[in-house]
Amino acid sequence: MKKYKIAVAAILLAGSSMAFTSCIGSFAMTNKVLSWNKQVGNKFVNELVFFAFWILPVYEVTSIADLLVINSIEFWSGTNPMTASVKAVDTDHGRYLIDCDGKGYTVTHAETGEKTRLEFIEESQTWAFEGAEGELVPFMTFVDGSHVRMIKPDGDMMLVDLSEQGMMAYVAETGLMPLASK
Repeated sequence: MKKYKIAVAAILLAGSSMAFTSCIGSFAMTNKVLSWNKQVGNKFVNELVFFAFWILPVYEVTSIADLLVINSIEFWSGTNPMTASVKAVDTDHGRYLIDCDGKGYTVTHAETGEKTRLEFIEESQTWAFEGAEGELVPFMTFVDGSHVRMIKPDGDMMLVDLSEQGMMAYVAETGLMPLASK
């Protein structure tokens, strides 16, 4: 009788997992805990921490929080609150605040307050910046695993191979210098 109950439970679990596959959200909190766990140590330590987190219900709590709260916020607002963050970056040109909202980045010069918006357009696999009129201007589109189309100073797009030779060809064609070279 006990084997029958376990088999029925397994079938119901498998069937419900297939039935509830749409709009499940990204489970960002649970994935952050899992990502942290993968960096703890070697594979044996990671496995011990993994088991400990199941026994101490860490994964259960984060999964329930994702399921009931965070994924609901993501569904209704379109952004996941777990992906939002602000980082400060100091450069030779001053301090910049980079705000990630899960759809893109807003880069703000800390001293002047000047802002630049960078947004990823999922449908076309394109990174764009917000122009003066508020329109999105594409500057890089992923073509395949080894090529992108990048904007040139004249506004045209150039197919670039994602290799050192491809980047050197882009620099030679456009006259732009990579940031690391400046």
